[in-house]
Amino acid sequence: MESPTPLTESELLDLDAHWRALNYLAAGQIYLTGNPLLTEDLRPEHIKPRLLGHWGTCPGLNLVYTHLNRIIAAHGQDAVCVWGPGHGGPSVFAGAWLEGTYGELNPDVGRDAAGMARLFKQFSFPGGVPSHAAPNVPGSFHEGGELGYSLSHAYGAALDNPDLLVACVIGDGEAETGPLAASWHANKFLDPRHDGAVLPLLHLNGYKIANPTVLARLDEDELEALLRGYGHEPLFVTGSDPAQVHRDMAAAMDTALHRIHEAQRAARGEGDRERPRWPAIVLRTPKGWTGPGEVDGTPVEGTWRAHQVPLSGVRDNPDHLRQLEGWLRSYAPDELFGGDGRPVDRVLACVPSGDRRLGASPHANGGRLVRTLPLPDPEKYAVPVDKPGTRMHEPTRVLGGLLRDLMERTADRRDFRLFGPDETASNRLQDVYTATDKTWQARTEPTDEHLGRHGRVMEVLSEHLCQGWLEGYVLSGRHGLFSSYEAFAHIVSSMASQHVKWLQSARSIPWRRPVAGLNYLLTSHVWRQDHNGFSHQDPGFVDHILNKDPHTVRVYLPPDANSLLCVADHVLRTRDVLNVVVAGKQPCFDWLDIEQARAHCARGLGIWEWAGTEQPGTRPDVVLACAGDVPTQETLAAASLLRTHLPDLSVRVVNVVDMTRLQPNEEHPHGLTEREFEALLPHDVPVVFAYHGYPWLVHRLTYRRAVHPNLHVRGYKEMGTTTTPFDMVVTNDLDRYRLVMDVVDRVPGLAVRAAGVRQAMADVRQRHHSWIREHGTDLPEVEEWSWPDSGR
Repeated sequence: MESPTPLTESELLDLDAHWRALNYLAAGQIYLTGNPLLTEDLRPEHIKPRLLGHWGTCPGLNLVYTHLNRIIAAHGQDAVCVWGPGHGGPSVFAGAWLEGTYGELNPDVGRDAAGMARLFKQFSFPGGVPSHAAPNVPGSFHEGGELGYSLSHAYGAALDNPDLLVACVIGDGEAETGPLAASWHANKFLDPRHDGAVLPLLHLNGYKIANPTVLARLDEDELEALLRGYGHEPLFVTGSDPAQVHRDMAAAMDTALHRIHEAQRAARGEGDRERPRWPAIVLRTPKGWTGPGEVDGTPVEGTWRAHQVPLSGVRDNPDHLRQLEGWLRSYAPDELFGGDGRPVDRVLACVPSGDRRLGASPHANGGRLVRTLPLPDPEKYAVPVDKPGTRMHEPTRVLGGLLRDLMERTADRRDFRLFGPDETASNRLQDVYTATDKTWQARTEPTDEHLGRHGRVMEVLSEHLCQGWLEGYVLSGRHGLFSSYEAFAHIVSSMASQHVKWLQSARSIPWRRPVAGLNYLLTSHVWRQDHNGFSHQDPGFVDHILNKDPHTVRVYLPPDANSLLCVADHVLRTRDVLNVVVAGKQPCFDWLDIEQARAHCARGLGIWEWAGTEQPGTRPDVVLACAGDVPTQETLAAASLLRTHLPDLSVRVVNVVDMTRLQPNEEHPHGLTEREFEALLPHDVPVVFAYHGYPWLVHRLTYRRAVHPNLHVRGYKEMGTTTTPFDMVVTNDLDRYRLVMDVVDRVPGLAVRAAGVRQAMADVRQRHHSWIREHGTDLPEVEEWSWPDSGR
């Protein structure tokens, strides 16, 4: 390509003025609570009592903000930026304020002296804003300081956004994390025809909080070889002289954008099928650049000491106060801002207008773009249920038909994707491959199946990458579903937490629009990982999620195929929540027809009258409650045994789909009132609850309920191995025979009257133990069991 046109002297001065203004605003946020324009000498009362913030990364981030503005304005380029370095909030707040977006969204922080004073005071101040790129920051859809996920978020935003440039600043500390290292492979999944482009900017300032960074200490040849090996063409910008760095950064940005446009033109206009080698920029500048060079004779700029607050004793140390004033005045604020605090024209010369401003991009406020999915009617995919518990289907395979048709309905819109770590077919969702391929831009072999350059199934064996892609995709205005083996959802527990925190914070910000729900389908679950063994048996992701903000998290355990269809239809319509759906992929009894499933899922829980033996108008002797497909089967089998062995016992069966319904309505918006709960689970009736996961979660959700003293919960007790399916429930005391024994133990009077029944149940458990070790299969009466015809 031709060499980029060098900056004119006027352009250089414009860029430097904008950059100096950002540096001044960033430093002012860390230190000042008064005297924002330095119209008088600094005094201790102008300084915040607690100095909180991170200066070291700010000058580099400010440089990126300035030069992104330039190429956006010059080329009419739609763009967003992911600000990866931790606690870089001062820079992004400064950029949004300087371009005018912040004041438009927050009129009390307008672009004048009073607004600047509020901008400074609010930063890391009680009742103010946090120190990172949180939802408060216009133009951000990535929680700054969430180290490891910036690049995956960037690629998620670029998917199906063909005209969008997603710049991603990666701090050299973040670059040491495992998730970020895996994210370099995301360029093998970016389709230059239908997707936008990601421009990684690896910012090497040399240090983390107290140590040097690995990539910053590599020779340039080694670092270049690393990035080339990842499939990038790196461009290097190195230095500390502002004028030269501006020239080099402008040239690198121009070159990168030209290469991106050429790759997209070749793919879209000429049908080029070669995977592009996308550009990446390596920006190497001193940590804390333009800040104090030394403090009390100790080097600061260019060292780890610049990471947070370079001058910490300014309220009490007059020398430090004078040094701070000299540092702030070195940016010449009187040249950058008028007497009213408004930026002068030169400062704003490179700033784009309208929605092209980085803080105003609708792609960073995805609720402005999100559309309702054209979901097909679940009834079309429903399995017939003439009698409960007589036929079986694989729930996720049934769901796969609905997802296939949803893929077809969104083929032109391209706003729905399925994400998963190499398990779409394993999880029985392979019907989607008749509507779309798996995304793949790398080399293919004749034996490959379902790989395509334009596919919308995202598979890579990194849960971090799948989660990051989905978060970036959803937060920029689209829809998705993440299917995973249940045990390995824990890998992204911290990412899920940060997403919930983002949604929780965004809900209180008026200009943030609701985004589509982030949806998990956890399958290959604990009770049917008998073949893979103990390492694959862990249902605890639900516990982690239900610790989070009740307005933001939902957990569903549909008991069969039709109820899974109804739950999926619901969660794919939700906004501003995180949904966890746990459902099996193995054959499972069909209990409810589609209309019954609709009603049951809408209630979230309810009595299955056909399964119990209580008479209308009477109180039951015992309640058998259940949540989850395998616990439901064991509960129904226990009810059948009680019907046979204790026919006079009045049994109620309650199934729970929505776990949050167990909580009081004061604690969760889906929670039942005490009166509603009492009607289902009377406080003076023993309740034996068979639960999919760890039993103490049910106790935690119901500890305030009147029934809690009479509540006995069975679930997974961290007892697992490679064994038969039924042995898994026996090993964890969740089996039908153990549940019958629990009923005998807890219903008053049965301990003596039904001692023989209890002994018979214990004998079957012992016979099971011997049988599986001899035959390797479950007892015939277990394998051949179905719900008796008399049950309905």
